[in-house]
Amino acid sequence: MQKAKGRTLGLAALMFAALASGAGAQETVRVRGTIEALEGPIYLVKARDGAELKVTLMDNGVLVAIVKASLADIKPGLFIGSTGTPQPDGSQKAIEVHIFPEAMRGTGEGHYPWDLQPGSTMTNANVEESVTSVDGQTLTLKYKTGEKKIIVTPQTAIVTYNPGDKADLKPGTKIFVAAAKKQPDGTLQAARINYGKDGLTPPM
Repeated sequence: MQKAKGRTLGLAALMFAALASGAGAQETVRVRGTIEALEGPIYLVKARDGAELKVTLMDNGVLVAIVKASLADIKPGLFIGSTGTPQPDGSQKAIEVHIFPEAMRGTGEGHYPWDLQPGSTMTNANVEESVTSVDGQTLTLKYKTGEKKIIVTPQTAIVTYNPGDKADLKPGTKIFVAAAKKQPDGTLQAARINYGKDGLTPPM
C-alpha cells in the first residue's frame, strides 16, 4: 500500500512540476468539470465553461482523491499550495489551500499566475510560520526565490490528497486535470486525474 501510494504521489509531483514550468503548454488542456457518463475507458465530462469533453486516463496514469482537511492540519514545516488573490499590502487572500503529502514536497514550487479565477495566483511553498490575526490565520510561505504571506479565512477551502480509486469515478464526480494532452481523435489524455471525494469539488 505504501509503495503504491508513493508511486501515485511521485507521478503526481512530476505532473505538477511540468505544469508549473509551463512545459508543453500549447499541447495541453486544463480540465475542470463533472463526469456525466462513462463510455468504456472514456469519461464524458461537462467542463466548467459548458464544453463537452472526452477524457481518458493513460495506461500508467494515476488517480488522486481530493479530501477535506482543516486549518488545524496546517503546521510549520509542511509543504502546501495555495491559490489566492493579491491584496494591497502584498499578501495573498487564500481561496484554497491544499496540503501536499511529504512525497510531493517541492511540487511546482514558487509563486505564479493561476487561472482558478481572474487575477488569481498560485503559491507552492514551505510553511515557515503560522500566526493568528484579526483577518484570520496568516501563513508565511517560503520558496526558493522568495516568500509570501497567505491569509486563510473561514471561507478558504482546505484539502489534502489521498490515493484514488477508479470505482469513485462515476457520473456526478467532479474532476480536475492539470494538463491533459489533446489526441488526434479529439479526446484528452490525462496522466493524472484529481477528483473530489464524497461530492467535494476540487478547489483547484
